[in-house]
Amino acid sequence: MSWHARRENWTPQAEDAREDGDIDYARVIHSASFRRLQGKTQILNLGDSDFYRTRLTHSLEVAQIAGGLARQLAKSFPDHVASALLPDRSLIHAIGCTHDFGHPPFGHGGEVALNYCMRDAGGFEGNGQTLRILARLETFSANAGANLSRRTLLGVLKYPVAWSKARNPALEPRLMDGPSTIRVLDPKACKPPKCHFDGEQDVVDWILDPLSAADRTKFQALEPVEGKHARTLHKSLDCTIMDVADDIAYGVHDLEDAIALGLVSKDAFTKAMDGHCGSFLDALKEKYPGESENDVFSHMVEGLFGGANTRKRFVSRLVHHFLTGATFVEKKGFREPLLRWRVALPARQRAFLDALQGFVVREVILSPEVQQLELKGQTMVVAVFEALAADPHRLLPRDVCALFEAADGSVRVICDYVASMTDTHLLRTYERLFSPRMGSVFDRL
Repeated sequence: MSWHARRENWTPQAEDAREDGDIDYARVIHSASFRRLQGKTQILNLGDSDFYRTRLTHSLEVAQIAGGLARQLAKSFPDHVASALLPDRSLIHAIGCTHDFGHPPFGHGGEVALNYCMRDAGGFEGNGQTLRILARLETFSANAGANLSRRTLLGVLKYPVAWSKARNPALEPRLMDGPSTIRVLDPKACKPPKCHFDGEQDVVDWILDPLSAADRTKFQALEPVEGKHARTLHKSLDCTIMDVADDIAYGVHDLEDAIALGLVSKDAFTKAMDGHCGSFLDALKEKYPGESENDVFSHMVEGLFGGANTRKRFVSRLVHHFLTGATFVEKKGFREPLLRWRVALPARQRAFLDALQGFVVREVILSPEVQQLELKGQTMVVAVFEALAADPHRLLPRDVCALFEAADGSVRVICDYVASMTDTHLLRTYERLFSPRMGSVFDRL
């Protein structure tokens, strides 16, 4: 069984010069799911500014960084056994561009809301939805979705364990206690496990078919976490490349947006980063000895919080610092090389990147301004889902209703429909269903 295989037989035309990665990348780029990312929240709501990143631009940056990581590893470790396993540029770009396909409108707030809505029907999780889209919902094949190669799907499979096994039954999605006139989701209880859906078990089994029984068991191992859902322990080589690229884009580029839009202060950043960025400061001293005298840290802060030109220069240096620091890590006990070898950042770079990500979470994502908008998004997602589920034959679009009937009334179809919506589509659907203003059948969603 080959990593080049596809779930449905497909033979390229004789004159087609493309390889597997080229074909998969083309299908990803030309998919409806990829286009929808332009209308989905990354951190801030669409309409707040035309500068900051959306899910689409974020995904393009992740793909580019992932491609850079693969090239850098090949250059840094030309004789390493794992270098021969590195994916070609098209394949890793395909994985990077798909990694957020499954995220619903309004970011992680929408994910929490849909997990609440699906609490009795198999749950919802963004990465699980990504696999479902690629394996079921895209329309490049009769019954295999985008019908991507097995290796690409292995790279997309970030959490190789089913929802029913990863979930902590004590964390039942529910509403918060207290409010008497409005419904507010309990965000901790509604947070989903990192998983794939039980309904995609046959797809996961097919992806993992080339593995030995021992490798498959080890790859799908879980670690219990007290008070939380269990967590998976392993990812494939390609998936770790994408994962590191995602972390770099999240930690550096989302910080750039936050600084440019005035959402974080220089003082707060200085306090949060002090003592965490030694690896980067050492690199700056070595590469640019004439730029600052003694206080390299202050020079970095001033560069990031100065004008657009100096900020972009230091953002590029940050990305370069993390990208060139990546290295191979061996996970012993696996026979399959794509599982035995992973990509990771050295401890000092990893700690610095974690500090950057933590700063963005505390100062931006958990700020009252963003959380208020997240609450509104959650409320709208739940309201639209429950309205459609209450009377699907009357309210669902006819093409979606046909899928609903073909699936014997499974609410997973309604979940697919709501999850696929852009922020604006969800907002307009909510307004059409609930806004007291006069609507029209000619209003386009």
